[in-house]
Amino acid sequence: MNHFGRYGLSLANRGVMFGATTPAELVALGEQAEQSGVFDSVWVGDSILAKPRVDSIVLLAAVAARTSKVTLGPACFASFPLRHPISLAYQWASLDLLSGGRTVMVACIGGGTKSGAGEFDTEYAAFQADPRQRAARMEEGIEILRNLWTQDVASHDGRFFHYEAVRMGPKPVQQPCPPIWVTANPHSVGVTSSAAQRRLFQRVARLGDGWMTAGVTPEEFATDLREIHRCLGEIGKDSDQFPSSIHYMINVDENRKASLQEHKAFLREYYSFDWPQDKLDRMTAFGAPQECAEKLQAYFDRGLTTICLRFTSWNQREQVRRFVERVAPLLH
Repeated sequence: MNHFGRYGLSLANRGVMFGATTPAELVALGEQAEQSGVFDSVWVGDSILAKPRVDSIVLLAAVAARTSKVTLGPACFASFPLRHPISLAYQWASLDLLSGGRTVMVACIGGGTKSGAGEFDTEYAAFQADPRQRAARMEEGIEILRNLWTQDVASHDGRFFHYEAVRMGPKPVQQPCPPIWVTANPHSVGVTSSAAQRRLFQRVARLGDGWMTAGVTPEEFATDLREIHRCLGEIGKDSDQFPSSIHYMINVDENRKASLQEHKAFLREYYSFDWPQDKLDRMTAFGAPQECAEKLQAYFDRGLTTICLRFTSWNQREQVRRFVERVAPLLH
């Protein structure tokens, strides 16, 4: 299956916690996205205790049951280092089967940043996991998922997990296994060293079937994409077959002042902190359709494959309609 869709809808599943949406509406939005003929993928946020929300896998399964074409995945599976990889491999294979092979896993180390929010320390303590090990746990987890999905009888002896002669079923529909994209957001998490950034991009190239990022300007995205392509070339992977994606915040409204007001309020509720105006201006879109389209086009002009849009509004259906009818036609 080709997972190179242009527009993705990111369902605001944390919005259920503060009244911005309902579980029923989230599923209906997935249907609306597919029926629009514009969105070709549907994404959901993920967290367990740090930033509570409707569970990502459960929600994706509900959307899978009500759709037939859109690709399904998490916009950063932040709990990846915390979930036991055998259980996760089993659940994801079942989701791939239920959806007819429409899934993309997006592996992420999770955790918080000093500028962000969320009960990450409490979450890792509750799972008896060391947050300093989350990158290593993610890497080993990716290995285990592919091991269990591709082997009839699987064994593994690693740093965190060990098993022998495990038979896991069902297997995913997608063979040899569902694609796994890997996140890297060096700018948004404060990784400034070029050597450290390169290590992140080498991990994306080595472990990933694609890349997802967030919190970058078009210029930063272009620089990062060039570095990832360089890393891919060093290990013999084809960059033309390696999708790139951005999780992006947007509010479409002809009234720019009202758009910005709702944009800021929604982001504050959703992420539990105030986004600086400079970040909103440089890394998000709000205002009239033409202005929003120009912001998005800047990323496509620099090589972006897929933009996953999180609409920052208490009226999600209307935002999807505005994008489909008034923004998407302006993009090329």
